[in-house]
Amino acid sequence: MAAPLIPRNVNLLTDDNLSGRISYLCPFAMLHRYYKRNKRFYWSTFALAGPVVISQLGQTLVQTADTVVVGKFAGTIPLAAVSLVHSVFIVVMVIGLGISYGLTPLIAQENGKGNKDNCGKLLSNSLWLNVATAILLFALVNFGSMYAIQHMDQDPRVVETAKPYLLILMLSIVPLMVFNTFKQFAEGLGFTKQAMNITIWGNVLNILLSIILAKGMFGITPLGIVGVGYATLIDRILMMLAMSVYVLRSQTFKVYINKFRLFHVDFSRVKNIFKIGAPVALQYVFEVGAFAAASLIAGKIGAVEQASHQVAITLAAMTYMMASGIASAATIKTGHSYGKANMQRVQRFATVSYHLALFFMIICALIFATFNQYLPWLISNDETVIRISAQLLIIAGLFQLFDGTQVVGLGILRGMGDVNIPTLITFVAYWIVGIPTAYLFGVYWGIGVKGVWYGLTLGLLTSSLLLFLRYRFIIKHRMQHVPPSVGD
Repeated sequence: MAAPLIPRNVNLLTDDNLSGRISYLCPFAMLHRYYKRNKRFYWSTFALAGPVVISQLGQTLVQTADTVVVGKFAGTIPLAAVSLVHSVFIVVMVIGLGISYGLTPLIAQENGKGNKDNCGKLLSNSLWLNVATAILLFALVNFGSMYAIQHMDQDPRVVETAKPYLLILMLSIVPLMVFNTFKQFAEGLGFTKQAMNITIWGNVLNILLSIILAKGMFGITPLGIVGVGYATLIDRILMMLAMSVYVLRSQTFKVYINKFRLFHVDFSRVKNIFKIGAPVALQYVFEVGAFAAASLIAGKIGAVEQASHQVAITLAAMTYMMASGIASAATIKTGHSYGKANMQRVQRFATVSYHLALFFMIICALIFATFNQYLPWLISNDETVIRISAQLLIIAGLFQLFDGTQVVGLGILRGMGDVNIPTLITFVAYWIVGIPTAYLFGVYWGIGVKGVWYGLTLGLLTSSLLLFLRYRFIIKHRMQHVPPSVGD
């Protein structure tokens, strides 16, 4: 007779013993208990992140819609021109958006402290800072980038097609910055749905106008890539008007904008916004600039490779916006808790933000791996472009796991007011590790555009790891010096 599997002196009916054995036999039970303890943190972060994800995705969908319309109705050379223009414009745009994002953690922290009057003062000064930044950026592109793109060793046909499109896009930077000022103010207070609604309708309008103007419908002369640019400009002007009227007229924000004065500039507050916004802008510049440089490296390999890179990066950017929305929610949640000096809540919101980002990006990675042969057809009809893009989407499956965790890491640290060291981390990750590796693999060793993506993946891995280690260092230090808070 076999020996009993369970000793006779063990009472299986005790709750503690049964719970322990269930945990041992089924790790999912441990995960379930962890989820139950932190359920409200997951759902409050998700509820805040959802509209932000859609809103952030909407900004990318403007570029995506442009790419799809041009790819379907204009051809491969205009599609390569879109890639070239976006590689230049996106760098300029994220400088502006980074400056405007400096408002969000300050609003979250002031709201956490109960200083509502300061929120209105921050809004008015942020508006002036952002408009001035937009004008400066327009001048920079008009007198700099127009010249620069002619000396980047690109196909001359692509360059001539790109120049008028870039000019029209740059005209849209001012309304985009004003829209984002009011958007970041509302999101800093935890109100995210209106910006989402405006972005959704704005994108519907942008797609319709792009098709009408590019293809030449209803008696309009076909404008091609220029028509797509005009559609984006019109869309951003209308979005700016809608968002500003919503914030300034809504009763929801009345208590926060009592001290809003359009013509009052307080340089100390401008400086405070800039001290956070400038490093954030550099973080975006280092990251997006790396992707722009990758597009230029792909252009050195060939126009078809550059168009393929654009197709794959457009699809990857859409999934990245999901993680970016979670990162924005992490900034708001951790910033509000940090303003209350509640480090336990900061830690919990940071943890659930990482979990949510990984969950979404794993799902997206599986979709990319499963449908890599079909997704490029959404953007291009060129069979060679589709074949190369499908190969890049396999790499993107791994690529975006690191992309999602690194952007969440940036969002968490931003909410805690830590922006300078993360800026250095992004520089090292992308420009010391990522881009040199991309050039080495893609051009020097002749692997091609896949080699470029290997380099980008290594840069994102480096950024993700270093930012997580930085977060762990900061939270450990703060929890040693801040007494535990009640109601964690």
